[in-house]
Amino acid sequence: MIRYLEPWWLLTLIPVLALVGLYVYAQYRRRSYAVRFSNVDLLAKIAAKGPGWRRHLPAAVLLSALVVMSTGMARPAVDTQEPTERATVVLTLDLSLSMKAKDVSPDRFSAMKKASLEFVDELPKNYNLGLVTFAKSASVAVSPTKDRNQVKSAIKSMKLDRATAIGEGIFSALQAIQSVPPDGASEPAPARILLLSDGYRTSGRLVEDGAKAAKAAKVPVSTIAFGTDTGTVEIEGETQEVPVDRETLSQTAETTGGKFYEAASVDDLKGVYEDMGSSIGHRTVAVEIAQWFIGFALVLGFASVFLSLLWTSRVP
Repeated sequence: MIRYLEPWWLLTLIPVLALVGLYVYAQYRRRSYAVRFSNVDLLAKIAAKGPGWRRHLPAAVLLSALVVMSTGMARPAVDTQEPTERATVVLTLDLSLSMKAKDVSPDRFSAMKKASLEFVDELPKNYNLGLVTFAKSASVAVSPTKDRNQVKSAIKSMKLDRATAIGEGIFSALQAIQSVPPDGASEPAPARILLLSDGYRTSGRLVEDGAKAAKAAKVPVSTIAFGTDTGTVEIEGETQEVPVDRETLSQTAETTGGKFYEAASVDDLKGVYEDMGSSIGHRTVAVEIAQWFIGFALVLGFASVFLSLLWTSRVP
């Protein structure tokens, strides 16, 4: 659908319409004058046959050119969808010791790293990608960037630690998003947080507080409950069960307007990443087509001159 970026230029159509009215009036006056002061029967016998309706065509084409040119001055444009260059994804990963569980082959941690590296490769190159990791605390491992190698290097060097500070992970991801340069825009960058965790919060601020902060910032948090309820790990010689806290992760996604996923295998996790990568950060961009209007107006102008010279031997 065509819209006009500077519609006030359409006011230039008023003098064009005035010219149309003036032309019609001039033709009516000319006809009245000819009938009043001429012997029509005599002229019909001795005068050569005129161009008839064709003499009006060059003027009509010329006026049409003015209409098209006036419309082009209003900067007509059509809307197209394209990925926004400021769209930002912050991958927020759980590095608690429970990720050593082998209920996902070969273990949760190795599977997460492998799938995350593939996600980095598949995410559109014009998206900013950041990395936040959390265990007993959270940190911004890589601020949002288009440098995929930097993110991949950080993923490969990740190490596990005690505790699970999911809420802190959300707050750190929001902090990372705020670092995205405005690039002249007045609004924050369109962003999403993709949070993967396999357990319950045991450290830091509440997950609910992080979700409220993300909702206030209008940043959806999509969560992945990674692992199964049968996962166990051995810590200091003791076997501990490490089930997944689906309820908290699901509520976090619902509160912030994100999506909740369950992934119990590498393939499941890849599927989540693929879904996320195809749903982030498109914007509507107006593509101007004024040049087409101006070009068409020029064609009509040349056609008007050509027809006038062909039929009346003069320029309209």
